[in-house]
Amino acid sequence: MKSRKQLLAVFVTLLLCSATFIGGCATTGLDRSVKTSDSIQEVESEIKNVIVQIDATSLSLDSLVSPENADLKKTFTTYSDNLKNLDDDGQRLIKRMDEMKTNSKEYFEEWNAKGVAYKNPQISTLSEERRGKLAAIYARVPAAGAGVKSTYLAYLSNMKEIQSYLSNDLTPKGIETITPVAQKNIADKSALNASLQTVLTALGEIKSELYSGN
Repeated sequence: MKSRKQLLAVFVTLLLCSATFIGGCATTGLDRSVKTSDSIQEVESEIKNVIVQIDATSLSLDSLVSPENADLKKTFTTYSDNLKNLDDDGQRLIKRMDEMKTNSKEYFEEWNAKGVAYKNPQISTLSEERRGKLAAIYARVPAAGAGVKSTYLAYLSNMKEIQSYLSNDLTPKGIETITPVAQKNIADKSALNASLQTVLTALGEIKSELYSGN
């Protein structure tokens, strides 16, 4: 009796494992689709956070180098805090964009592999047309974001060097000396924000294609 119960337990375990394995395979495409869609939302959210933080950091630097600034230490601390937040937000954005690129690549590779397996030629054609259209739209995001990383890192590097300079010479004369460099970097935020807006536009096109129902 004990032996029969043990054999039954083994059989049930194997059956459950097989069901889990089959289910996992069947939902792989759906899982990747959801994961890719989620990454769009995450990248969009991170871009908006970075834009807000760029503005906050630039504003705090502008206040720091203002001739009317009566509290250098306080405004320097505010600038340093905003700069750290910008660094953190930027690193998260770069990570999200890399993840989205990887997720979408895997998603469309799997879609392509499944598309050629359809026996119904009409479904096969529809699948290929839809995959091609979406793949082309998704490709606009890395294309739009190609210059974001380098522009962001250059902007951040300059901001950090200004911070380093002032940490050694936080005096009225030190402020006066670094002001032209600071003002140029503040102006440079426009180019960085514009590059981020381009990516947001590309993400908007994907969302429109996926969710508009048109």
